[in-house]
Amino acid sequence: EVTKACQAYPNSSELSTVLQVISNLPDMTWNYSQPRMTLTKPSIAAISGYAVAGGLELALMCDLRVVEEDSVMGVFCRRWGVPLIDGGTIRLPRLIGLSRALDLILTGRAVHADEALSMGLANRVVSKGNALLEAKKLGQELCKFPQVCLRNDRMSAYGQFDAENFDAALKLEFQLGMESLEKESRDGAKNFKSGQGRHGKFDDIRSKL
Repeated sequence: EVTKACQAYPNSSELSTVLQVISNLPDMTWNYSQPRMTLTKPSIAAISGYAVAGGLELALMCDLRVVEEDSVMGVFCRRWGVPLIDGGTIRLPRLIGLSRALDLILTGRAVHADEALSMGLANRVVSKGNALLEAKKLGQELCKFPQVCLRNDRMSAYGQFDAENFDAALKLEFQLGMESLEKESRDGAKNFKSGQGRHGKFDDIRSKL
């Protein structure tokens, strides 16, 4: 769960910080800041208000984004010559496709909640003031599922981008899938046989965390 990925950036004080950073460019080295991390567990961003520039990059780090109906997203730093430097130019095209990503990256325009949902930038749009609540509910739903299988399927979905070719991606999927089969699928099949989760029901699914 990632919250407060919504600050309007850059504001005047943050631009002052940017100027200080620029003055120290020779001393800067690449490091694992928060948005550059690759997380091993599913993460959900609850977005209220503005998620722009660095705030957008933090939201892009998450697997899912729950956005309030009056929220705004965008690459607002375009106006000031401040680059996307925390994964934005990598994750945004992977998430919504190169054409749409370039539209946002080059123009810096504002994207409102409904459009964000239509392009896949947002996964859920909720009423004002309910992003965090709905994000927590969604997280609780994910926690019900067998976690090895859930995380391995997630890892395979991300891993395909770094695979050498299609066959390598399939091999990774198979390897992760075999681990899931060994650790969880037998118990899952027994639970289904006993009547759990029949007819598409999710309310009686419980994972052994």
